[in-house]
Amino acid sequence: MTHSLHRSGDIESQKKDFVWFMYQTKGVNDKNIKPKALEFIAAAEAVGSENWGDVKTGPKISYSVEEIKDRITDKSRLRGVFTRREQVVEFLKRIKEKDTGMSVVISGVLSEVIPACREAGVTPHSINYSLGVWGNKEMLPDDTTLSITTMCGHHMISPKFVEHIRRQVRRGRLTPDEGALELARFCYCGIFNPVRCTEILTKTVAENGNQSR
Repeated sequence: MTHSLHRSGDIESQKKDFVWFMYQTKGVNDKNIKPKALEFIAAAEAVGSENWGDVKTGPKISYSVEEIKDRITDKSRLRGVFTRREQVVEFLKRIKEKDTGMSVVISGVLSEVIPACREAGVTPHSINYSLGVWGNKEMLPDDTTLSITTMCGHHMISPKFVEHIRRQVRRGRLTPDEGALELARFCYCGIFNPVRCTEILTKTVAENGNQSR
């Protein structure tokens, strides 16, 4: 999906950031979604998806897995993240075996995603590319802030809030883990990667050092 294509930042960091989706097609397979969605959830949980959710409810870092399951309807859209290619491979293998008839989308650095598909025995139906950012880029936030805000494709995480969290972490008022979770709660899709965010915030502290409270 296009809202997951424009994640930015250091390429090595992005290689540890994979987004997964479950999608139905209107008028084709958009009925009786819940049992199929539960198969996706089972596969995601089995391989340790670090964050996922149903936009109709929210991400699992804010709601219990059981609560999200209970609220699944035919309008649900499941979305989540992985941090390792091995997770993607195992997830695709499990979904392929279940053969739910639902569309599966994996978003990430192509040099990681394509080999993962091959290892899982899956042939991509199509590929979407991000062509980068065009226009007056001087108006954009700094690269570190963008590497965080772009993990929420609907831009529900404000650059100003990222600056606030970064400041709180540098001052020792929040740990990088706590700061990442605070940010992740605003991404209702569940595609925000709190593990990667923790690493980015940790690097911020290392580069800038602790500041006075």
